[in-house]
Amino acid sequence: MTTLITNIKELLQVRAISVAKVSGAEMAILPTIKNAYLVIKDNFIADFGSMNDVPKIDTDKIIDATGKIVLPSWCDSHTHIVYAGNREQEFVDRINGLTYEEIANRGGGILNSAKKLNETSEEEIYQQSKARLEEVMRLGTGAVEIKSGYGLTVEGELKMLRVIQQLAQNYSITIKATFLGAHAIPTAYKENRKGYIDCMLNEMLPEIAKNKLADFIDVFCETGYFTVAETEAIMEAGIKLGLKPKIHVNQFNSIGGIQAGVKYQALSVDHLEVMTKEDIMALKNTETMPVALPSCSYFLSIPYTPAREMIAQGLPIALATDYNPGSTPSGNMNFVVAKACIKMRMTPEEAINAATINGAYAMGISETHGTITIGKKANLIITKPIPSYYQLPYAFGSNLIETIIIEGEILA
Repeated sequence: MTTLITNIKELLQVRAISVAKVSGAEMAILPTIKNAYLVIKDNFIADFGSMNDVPKIDTDKIIDATGKIVLPSWCDSHTHIVYAGNREQEFVDRINGLTYEEIANRGGGILNSAKKLNETSEEEIYQQSKARLEEVMRLGTGAVEIKSGYGLTVEGELKMLRVIQQLAQNYSITIKATFLGAHAIPTAYKENRKGYIDCMLNEMLPEIAKNKLADFIDVFCETGYFTVAETEAIMEAGIKLGLKPKIHVNQFNSIGGIQAGVKYQALSVDHLEVMTKEDIMALKNTETMPVALPSCSYFLSIPYTPAREMIAQGLPIALATDYNPGSTPSGNMNFVVAKACIKMRMTPEEAINAATINGAYAMGISETHGTITIGKKANLIITKPIPSYYQLPYAFGSNLIETIIIEGEILA
C-alpha cells in the first residue's frame, strides 16, 4: 500500500538524520519544508521533500493537503487511562475548597480509584479504557504510555497490566506499559508500609516480569506517598527484572526524587511542578528526560513546570497529558501543547518538539516515532486548512485536526 500526500502547506519536524531528543536552545528549532510531499509505504515513511521534486510513482491513494499542515502524531509518555469509573465528586469537592491532598487523606484520590477498580471486572475495565484510547487516537496521539497503579493489590495490578496488554494487541497505536504499584499505600497496609513494599517486590514484580506485562517501573516519590529511600529500593528491584525506571517527582514538594531518578538512570522524571535550582542542575548532562504535565497544573490549580528556567540551563523537556480520573481527566495533547505555550511560555516550536521527538524519547521509541524521517512509523496528523502551525496552540479551543494516520492507515 503506497500513499502520496501532496501540496502540504508545511511539513513539520523533518529530520533526514534522526536524533534521539532535542535540548536547550535546540528545542526552539523545528525543521520544516513548505509546499511539500510525503510518501507512505505500508506503515512507514518512505520519502518526503519539496513538491518541486515530487516523484512519479505508482500509488494506491493520493491525499491533497493544500492549505494543511502535516506533522508527526503526538507521543504521550505519561497516562493512567486504564481505570474504572470516575472521580467527578472530588472535582466538586475541590471547587468547594478541599485540596488534592486533603481529599486523599480522607480516603479519596488514588485509594478511591483503587477501590472502584478492584470491584470492576477485567472486561468492563477494558471496555471503558478502549473508549478512552480511541478518543486520544482521534485527537492525534500515535503512541502512548499507560500505567497501572489503581489496583494496589496483586490481582488488581495484574488485571490492569493485562488490560494494557490487550489494548496493545488490539490497536495499531504503539503502547508502552508501566508498573506503578508504588502509586500509594493501600488501606489494608496503612500500618504496614514495609509489608506492602515487600508485596510489590516479592509477589507483583516476579509475576509481571514472568508474563512480560510491563516495560517500565514507576514510583510516586512524594511527601505522604513513597520516600526517596523506598523509591530507590523499588527502582532497583525493577531494574534487576529488566524494567527501566520512570518516576513521579516534585509534584507538590522537592524531596530528592529527581536526584534518585538520575542516580538510577530513570528514562524520565515526570511532573516537576516544584523545582529548585539544585533539581535543575541535577538533570544537566544526564540521559533522563524531564516531563511536564501542564493539564494537571491547570486542573488542580498548582504551579506549572518552570520550562523557561530549565531550557535556559540546556535541559530537554517532554510534554504529556497525565490522563487520569483524579487530576487530569483529559488525554488531549493539543490542549497540552497550547497550555505549554500559554502558561509555561514555551514557543510553539519548543512545545511541538516536546510533544513529538522528546515525548518519543521519554517512551524509549525515538528510533521509530516522533519525527518525519524515512523508515519511521507513518504516524501523522493532517490539520484542517490553517494559516500556520502557530494556530495549533493559538486556537486552543478548536479542533484543527482533519485526518489522523496511524501505522500508515487513515483512522476512520
